[in-house]
Amino acid sequence: MSRGGIIERYGDLLELGPLDPVISLEEGDTPLIQSHRLVEHCRLKIRLFFKFDGANPTSSFKDRGMTAAVSKAVSDGARAVVCASTGNTAASASAYAARAGVKSLVLLPGGNVALGKLAQSLMYGATVVAVDGNFDQALEAVKQLPDRFPLTIVNSINPNRIKGQMSAAFEVVDELNGSPDFHALPVGNAGNITATWRGYRKYQQVGKLRRLPIMLGFQAAGAAPIVDGHPIESPETIATAIRIGNPASWQGAVEAASDSGGHIEKVTDEEILEAYFLLAKTEGIFAEPASAASLAGVLKKARTGYFPFETRVVCTLTGNGLKDPDRAMTVETKMIETSGDLDSICKVIEEAL
Repeated sequence: MSRGGIIERYGDLLELGPLDPVISLEEGDTPLIQSHRLVEHCRLKIRLFFKFDGANPTSSFKDRGMTAAVSKAVSDGARAVVCASTGNTAASASAYAARAGVKSLVLLPGGNVALGKLAQSLMYGATVVAVDGNFDQALEAVKQLPDRFPLTIVNSINPNRIKGQMSAAFEVVDELNGSPDFHALPVGNAGNITATWRGYRKYQQVGKLRRLPIMLGFQAAGAAPIVDGHPIESPETIATAIRIGNPASWQGAVEAASDSGGHIEKVTDEEILEAYFLLAKTEGIFAEPASAASLAGVLKKARTGYFPFETRVVCTLTGNGLKDPDRAMTVETKMIETSGDLDSICKVIEEAL
């Protein structure tokens, strides 16, 4: 039986106020998967868990915040929503707008959005505008649109997005019956690490958690403004979901790391891809490249002896690998072609075994 969406399960904690209607696709309640083969393969001496938010309705963590943002917008009378996006926010906003029966408009950086995400937005009926520029330029334009049109912005600058995304922390604690020792996340626009930390603190405030985790955030090396200490005018990384040069939730991410005793660091594209393929081949979890930044960071820190023995570490995997099929098809193992007779097929199988 369905447990309902996050507003049904955690509504009082999210403090969204009266909502009528609640716009939900029964998001949340995503798997927390303990690693077995990967920790053995990498000889890690930790207990590693993957919070796979690629199992949300539009296949990314964005649905947690979008149910809150769109529900609040529609309850307040909005007839259209708008966002800038590298792909996942657009897909989520478009789906929840379709569910609500309101229009959705999305601004994407032209030529820099993974095919799976673009397909979603178009299928959900959004008006999609490809901007000649990067995400940060698209967001600056979006911020000015409500002055000219009756639109509600549903990017993470909308505080209801952050409130909804706190639910990931609630679910981790509920599943583990307590806090992990460390929680690692990819950092792009930085709303997720901000929200997850606030979720842990909220659970502590209401008496459901005694000890808070240490928060670890990881940016791609070519798009690491928080680590480098200044905005990046032209961010570059294969992890398109975190290709952001001036995060909207910059300060919230810094606070999450510093207040928890953690860090925000960077990982290279090579390290991200290593983690991306390793995760799929050892655990059967297909996450998009940006998701693998969290695992890449954990592996990097584990090799330095950072984690105490047997500590519990959670990695948020933000999106499903089918979001970026072109990247997946660069895998070294290629499809084998053969004729259709049984002997030819058996020969191929024999060589594979």
